[in-house]
Amino acid sequence: MALKPTPEDKFSFGLWTVGWEARDQFGDATRPWLDPVESVHKLAELGASFVTFHDDDVVPFGSDAGTRDKILDRFKGALAETGIKVEMVTTNTFSHPIFKDGAFTSNDRRVRRYGLRKIIRNVDLAAELGADTFVMWGGREGAEYDSAKDLKAAHDRYAEGIDTVAAYIKDKGYGLRIAIEPKPNEPRGDILLPTVGHALGFIAQLEHGDIVGLNPETGHEQMAGLNYTGGIAQALWAEKLFHIDLNGQRSIKYDQDLVFGHGDLFSAFATVDLIENGFPSGGPRYDGPRHFDYKPSRTESFDGVWASAAANMSTYLILKERALAFRADPEVQAALEASGVFDLAIPTLAEGETLADLLADPSAYEELDVDAVAKRGFDFVHLNQLALEHALGAR
Repeated sequence: MALKPTPEDKFSFGLWTVGWEARDQFGDATRPWLDPVESVHKLAELGASFVTFHDDDVVPFGSDAGTRDKILDRFKGALAETGIKVEMVTTNTFSHPIFKDGAFTSNDRRVRRYGLRKIIRNVDLAAELGADTFVMWGGREGAEYDSAKDLKAAHDRYAEGIDTVAAYIKDKGYGLRIAIEPKPNEPRGDILLPTVGHALGFIAQLEHGDIVGLNPETGHEQMAGLNYTGGIAQALWAEKLFHIDLNGQRSIKYDQDLVFGHGDLFSAFATVDLIENGFPSGGPRYDGPRHFDYKPSRTESFDGVWASAAANMSTYLILKERALAFRADPEVQAALEASGVFDLAIPTLAEGETLADLLADPSAYEELDVDAVAKRGFDFVHLNQLALEHALGAR
């Protein structure tokens, strides 16, 4: 049975999701253009609290100033009428042919300058609309051929671009944080900053990295054969999880953007468990919007589009219910204890103990019966089976 969202669920959708006309490399659009104002009203009816958008999702590329103002006034009217808020804004630097070799890392300096101006203009709009996060997905920042890029210069230009935007945000006093969205490939053969780990290393080199974090997407990490829950866990640990994109992906293939949970369901359960329950040892928590970045299948009419939007929220709520029950189950708590999960939070060196103290303690090494210790079983299979049974609603 579908569960009804509430504002406390903080569900958010990109206008490019429900508004996708369903083109792909092998086929034309299967749905007509959808008015963003209609999307806002319909998403509000379904129980979403927020919308997000690229600049070109609302104002067509190349619109003159007068047209842009009229479109934005109408869009703001829809937000006011529905109570929907804009929590994140991003910029399209990948669709127009000018960006075929990237924006911040294009080999053509004129493109880099144009891209920076386009992004800065959208930062102003994001601040005007009260957004908290400005996402940067470098969809064309990459190459198909290893010889095509001076990769040292490409990272220099990437850092220059993001640092320039971050400095502008600080100078203007905007309450915005930048969130980099990693992706390994597609539409380019290889994209710079392909995973959470790459992006964290990059952020550490930035001058204004204090306001730069991450927007990991489920499918993007899984396209690289990685564990999405592990990725957002590391971002949380680093206190750099500024936003999340939830969808579904079935193994290492093209970017499918399925409904959340319609790919690797058990992995989706683990993701919801982390988001809703946090780490077993406590620590940083994600409290931002639960943002869905998916594509309604090309097979669907608009009825199917809205059904798929509702399915994202319903699946999340079902998994949330299951995850809360999982953590509250005394048998699960006992299994966590038996598996040593809670022990991992105990520092290896005791409070006040030094490395010299450890080296002088024969019980830690010389006298340790390694064969006896090695006989311990961790019972992870039992713990995982309990998680599976809760995920399936069997407990």
